[in-house]
Amino acid sequence: MTIKGPMKETLRPANRPGSALLRGLAVLCILSLLGGCEMGPSMFLGARDREISDSTQAVQSARNDVERAKAYSSRGTAYSEKARYSRILKLIPSEEYERLFDLAMKDHNQAVALNPSSAEVYFNRGQANYDRGTLDLVYNKEPWLVDPTTKSWLDAAASDFEKAIEKDPKNSLALDRLGLAYEQAGEEDNAVRAYTQELALDPLGKQRLADAYCFFGFRHQQQKEFAAAAAAYQKSTEFGVADDKSCPYNPLENGVAIYTTETREYDKAWEMVHQAQKVGRRISPEVIERLKKESRRTN
Repeated sequence: MTIKGPMKETLRPANRPGSALLRGLAVLCILSLLGGCEMGPSMFLGARDREISDSTQAVQSARNDVERAKAYSSRGTAYSEKARYSRILKLIPSEEYERLFDLAMKDHNQAVALNPSSAEVYFNRGQANYDRGTLDLVYNKEPWLVDPTTKSWLDAAASDFEKAIEKDPKNSLALDRLGLAYEQAGEEDNAVRAYTQELALDPLGKQRLADAYCFFGFRHQQQKEFAAAAAAYQKSTEFGVADDKSCPYNPLENGVAIYTTETREYDKAWEMVHQAQKVGRRISPEVIERLKKESRRTN
């Protein structure tokens, strides 16, 4: 499987979030998603422990519910990040992960109860649920299939991101995460809706759409839904070139292969060949030769 992150990052850049989004069949550098490629486990976990301590003091010294909610939300995020990092590096047993995650959710729920008008507290709780769901997918041998438990975390995340957007409609970060949550949950139409809204605010939305349609194609292909796979690969190319670290396959080459061997739509296959030539994307000679043989054409 592959973990998607649109940009090289440390922990959580404010305007270009990385994600624990799972794709395909090979694992990228997990630590880069968590800040661990740039700091060791003791440094990362020490920083989270300091955040937990500071947030605890902030809860105690808060002068009103708004300040108290922010402190709870910050502590919940620190607990969640500590749990996430420790689990993926296998530093703690599953029971300790569950304990830390429960502490995180208790704080996030308290933050929402204290300040339900805040987009930030909904976003932070959504992020914790999203991370829980996508970490579960790490251990799924078939990441295009989402089990009910994992989907429940992703659904909870999407609900919170929707709430954050309701409070702050121009929050492109929340729209981005909403798209990711829906995409991993298999809700393709909702993912496209979120990314399209994001595109109106942030050009990252265009890359998200290219990557998402490519992944949809991969997902349909694994389920032998070849017509839907080819259509999704074709749609991916309309938004540019999919990130090869986010999508398991070259959508142009895979689209050509499906149109050639599965749906027998040779004109569409040649159209994708010509499209690949225009944008400088390679299609393997074996695929081209198969198309020539099956279509009885040379171009």
